[in-house]
Order: sequence, then structure tokens, then C-alpha cells
Amino acid sequence: MDIHKEMVTALERQRIASKVEGNPTAETRIDRINRAISLLQTNSKILCEAMSADFGHRSKHQSRMTDITAAVLPLKHAAKNLRRWMKPEKRSTFPFSLLGARGEIQYQALGVVGVITPWNFPVQLTFSPLAGIFAAGNRIMLKPSEFTPCTSELIQKLIRCRYDEEEIAVFLGGTDVGNIFSSLPFDHLLFTGSTNVAKRIMKAAAENLVPVTLELGGKSPVIIGKNANIKQSARSIMAGKTLNAGQICLAPDYLFIQERDKENFLKASRECITTMYPTLRSNPDYTSVINRNHYERLNSYVKEAKSAGLEVIELNSADEDFNHQSHYRIPPTLIINPTDDLRVMQEEIFGPILPIKTYTDIGESLEYINKHARPLGLYYFGNNKEEREKILRETISGGVTVNDVIMHVTQEELPFGGVGASGMGVYHGYDGFKTFSHGKSVYHQSKLLAKLTRLLNPPYG
Repeated sequence: MDIHKEMVTALERQRIASKVEGNPTAETRIDRINRAISLLQTNSKILCEAMSADFGHRSKHQSRMTDITAAVLPLKHAAKNLRRWMKPEKRSTFPFSLLGARGEIQYQALGVVGVITPWNFPVQLTFSPLAGIFAAGNRIMLKPSEFTPCTSELIQKLIRCRYDEEEIAVFLGGTDVGNIFSSLPFDHLLFTGSTNVAKRIMKAAAENLVPVTLELGGKSPVIIGKNANIKQSARSIMAGKTLNAGQICLAPDYLFIQERDKENFLKASRECITTMYPTLRSNPDYTSVINRNHYERLNSYVKEAKSAGLEVIELNSADEDFNHQSHYRIPPTLIINPTDDLRVMQEEIFGPILPIKTYTDIGESLEYINKHARPLGLYYFGNNKEEREKILRETISGGVTVNDVIMHVTQEELPFGGVGASGMGVYHGYDGFKTFSHGKSVYHQSKLLAKLTRLLNPPYG
């Protein structure tokens, strides 16, 4: 059977099973979620080993934190709360409510949801969306990334042991498989990845009027403002920038700092990198870049900046040589005051490189941010309320973390998503449940109003 026919068959089987089942009970939804939790907890060791193999090297401690635990928590949150989420939501019908009418929204399963996942957090970004999708009562077809083959193959094997293919079906392959997958007539499609690929995904989905949720990325800015604690800011920023070697859609992509604070920030950055990573090349806590193509792309940014005569600072406290290494590790690197014509300021970095731009007035940084595509995240460090509110009011981004980076994505009670080039739609928690449900409006007419509305019928006059 060819892959297209196999996918179509799986979709038809899931759709029929969904229709036969109807709106599944809370117990059925919780069971499907609990099986995902058990799968992750039981197999965390081999999943972490698979991710490390795919990256060349990836800290197993990091993988347990960012992929296993970070997927289990939203699944547990959904299982705990879905009974409440499933209840019809009362809505006002004023003034008709005065005469006994009432309104509500009933949430129903959509049917079959397609999920295309990326390589940077291959387990977490596969399993955490299942929280909202299963909570809403749906079936799932899944296409994991071809750039993490060990992990993707293991996920397929483990899911087949825990689920019937009418509940979850997993399909492996490269761009050709992804193109076929995105063209299927799902009831909803969730894609996490790059903006360029998202354009193709959305175009393919449009042929079948499939609604999409796109979780993308972009260049998430950091602003260090008035009264900021420079040491604490540097610690948070460098920890976020080096986590997973910066291969995070929400990683700090470039930073604005007042000219007067620049040297203190550079000093603090050196100190915290030395503390976190006394060595880099063989450090078990420091993750490798995923493959040679990305490694060469990142190094080209640094070479271009050096060729332009810019100050480039490697945070390499042990002064290690990164040539002829068995993996693709890159030391944390700062590029000072890059110009906009450099690729490092035009493309999402997705690596441990941080451009730093200085400013004298906060308005300069806001003007720069607003000239560019709306980012997935924005980060402000400072303790000046007026300045903070100005930044929140005058910028648009998918989400914001104040006095830290990335952390807003960890909050299940906050919707997560992008805006503009950084994505569309949201999920997580109750918002994810609603994204993967059909909210059906139901109006209950009162007997009295039913009689009165006859007055509106012909003959008129």
C-alpha cells in the first residue's frame, strides 16, 4: 500500500470510529490521556537516549526536564480539569432571558486532528498537544520530524503498543510524506515549525478548508530596561539562550540594553556561562546543534559578523578548540551592535548566538521591534512600572515573560500561540481544549417568547 493510500485509509477509519463513538465520555478521554502519561513515565530513559542519539549529544537531564516532564504536566492538567471544561458554558440571552430564554455553548469533538511536530523538542511537542486534543475528544494522526529519526521511530513503536490506530496513527518520512499529510482533509491541523514551511502547510490545508493552528517562531527580542538587576538578567538570558543550545522557538533572539549597562552585562554573561558550563566541548550538560547544515549556518553568521568588523565575543572560559569535534557544538557567542544587513539579524537564529544592540532611549528599541515581524515571545527585564506598561502597550507579540525568558510557555492556564509571522491560534489548558473543540451555540426558546414571536410573522401591517 502506498503512503498516500495508507494515510487516507487511516483517516477514514478514524473518522468512522469518531462518528460511531460520538462525543466520548470524560472517562474515555482521561483513559487516553493517562496512557500517554504512562508511556512517557515508563519509557523516559529510552526516549532520552533516543533524543541524545539524534542530536549527537543532548543532556539526558535536560531531556527529562524539557521533554518528559514538560509533556506529562499538561497531560495531567487536562485529565484533572476536562470534566469542568466539558460542561456547557452559559451565555446571556438578554433581554430574552427576562422572559425565560437561555443560551449556552456546548463543546463537541471535532473528529480527527492532524499533528506535525518539529525536531527541537521531539517528545514534548508531540505529546503535550495531545492534552488538549484528547481532552476535546478527538482522534489523532501524527507526523513527527524526520530530523530526529531515532526518536520518531521510537515514538511510533511506543504509541502502537498503547493505542489502537483508530485512536492515534503515526506516519514517518521526510518532506514528501509531510506534503501528503498536510493535504489530507483533517478536521483541524496543528503544525509546529518554521514560518516558511507553515506557508506551504497552510496552502495545502486551504484546499480542503482545514482550520490550522500554526506554532512558529521568529526573532524574540529582549529589552533590559531601567532598574534591572543586570546579574540576574544575564543569568536568566544566558540560561535560556544555551538551553538546548538555543534551539528553541522562544529563545532570546536579540537583546537591547542601555549603553551604560553593556559592559556589566558582558561581564555577568561570562561569569554565568563559566558557572553553568566550566567546559563546553565534552560537557554532558551542553547540547549539540542538531546537524551539520545547522552547524554551518550558525558558524556563517559568526564569520559574517567578524568580516564586517564587529566585536564578536565567544563565552568559552576553558578556551577550547571546537574544530574536528565529534559533535556539532558551538560556544555561546555574543555579537555586539550588528547592522540589519547581516543574516544574524534577518533570520531566526535557533542556536547559541546572541546579538546585542545598545540604546539610549527605550523608544529606539520599541521602534526597531515594531518595524519587524511580530515575534512569538518578548522579554522585559526591569522594575520600572511605567516603562514595563509602555512596552506591553506598544508592542505586539505572541506572549511576554517579565524578568525572565521563555517561562510563559510553561503556564497551562495561559494560552500559548503566535501572532502574524510567528503563528496563529493558541493551545494549552482550557484554551487548547476550545481550539480542538467545536463550540456549538444553543439557544433555548421560552414558551412565552414562542407565542410572542408569532406577532412577527406575516401578514404584516
